[in-house]
Amino acid sequence: MAELARIAEWIEGSRHTVALTGAGVSTESGIPDFRSDAGLWGRHDPMELASIEGFRADPVRFYRFWSEKFGRMANARPNAAHHLLAGLESRGRTQAVVTQNIDGLHQRAGSRQVLEMHGNFRHAACLACGAEQPIETVLARPPEKAPECPCCGARLLKPKVVLFGESLPDAYARAENEIARTELLLVLGTSLSVHPVAGFVPLAKRKGARVVILNREPTPYDDEADLPLHAELGPAARSLMAMLNLG
Repeated sequence: MAELARIAEWIEGSRHTVALTGAGVSTESGIPDFRSDAGLWGRHDPMELASIEGFRADPVRFYRFWSEKFGRMANARPNAAHHLLAGLESRGRTQAVVTQNIDGLHQRAGSRQVLEMHGNFRHAACLACGAEQPIETVLARPPEKAPECPCCGARLLKPKVVLFGESLPDAYARAENEIARTELLLVLGTSLSVHPVAGFVPLAKRKGARVVILNREPTPYDDEADLPLHAELGPAARSLMAMLNLG
């Protein structure tokens, strides 16, 4: 495909490349997205199940909904898109992955410079005292009870994900700095519907970067991209790996 060959050429010619990834990067690993027509938020109220207010109001309901999904993330394996970005980093072709995902699959594929905009599910922290526990320990509790902090006894152990109503982590400022410096922004598998992260596209353009958007569905920022491509990410990633000799 001519568009993929052009993307490969731009990657090879860029001195500073950043990838911005979303849920579409992980669907081939069996982790469903949240915002498509078939996504979770089409069937459930995120303010009840993914907001800090919803968590505080009913942590048992929160874990009843999320436990199986966290278990699926723990068992998921990286796919071609994750391996593409890890391979590019190992060759010095990308400088950072900015991800909206909480599944840790970029790291499992071998990417080291990963900036997590929405945190991760691997640990939970007590909202009362700050003590942390591995998510496996938290999920081992009886399903009818909210997990109890072993340090202070509060039943407010929340996974270290950014819920609706919470501030973004310090990694956001680092991501903003990386994108302001980049020559090429690769936007992969995201609808660009969540702010302020979606604002990274116009930021990159203002700073003179090329922008590639590779997503199955159109996004609100396609008109700002130098190359918007609507395609399945898995096959596209495998083609790019072949073009770039990444095995």
